[in-house]
Amino acid sequence: MEILNIQNQKRNYLPLLLLADEQEDMINRYLDRGELFALMDPELKTVCVVTQEENRVFEIKNLATVPEAQNQGYGKRMVEFICRHYRGRCDRLLVGTGDSPLTIPFYEKCGFQISHRVPNFFLDHYDHPIFEGGKRLIDMVYLEMALSD
Repeated sequence: MEILNIQNQKRNYLPLLLLADEQEDMINRYLDRGELFALMDPELKTVCVVTQEENRVFEIKNLATVPEAQNQGYGKRMVEFICRHYRGRCDRLLVGTGDSPLTIPFYEKCGFQISHRVPNFFLDHYDHPIFEGGKRLIDMVYLEMALSD
């Protein structure tokens, strides 16, 4: 297993990125300014895009695992890698997600804690209803983890 920092042709990963963020124009807002990581084992299993939002504050904007490799620990391994990679230059690592019974428990198990909500985010920024785990997503829920040394 290895994790690669993808510098070029990031849009080649769009089909997988769309699993975590269903609207391409939303991905376009962060893909070029973010770092894209790809976990290979030996073929592609998981991708993650991380952006710098403030001085010493980074955000996981997208984390997606190919469907046949889900629930096998690849997402958790990617989050662990991201934490190691940004430790020392990041005080807080954020992740914004829908109020989903699938994603919030995952991030809490990874060590994140709920920070705040952005009401109606999915209504205001997406051109179609977004559902996850049978639930319509309305608010963006932010979780955070302290990464200072």
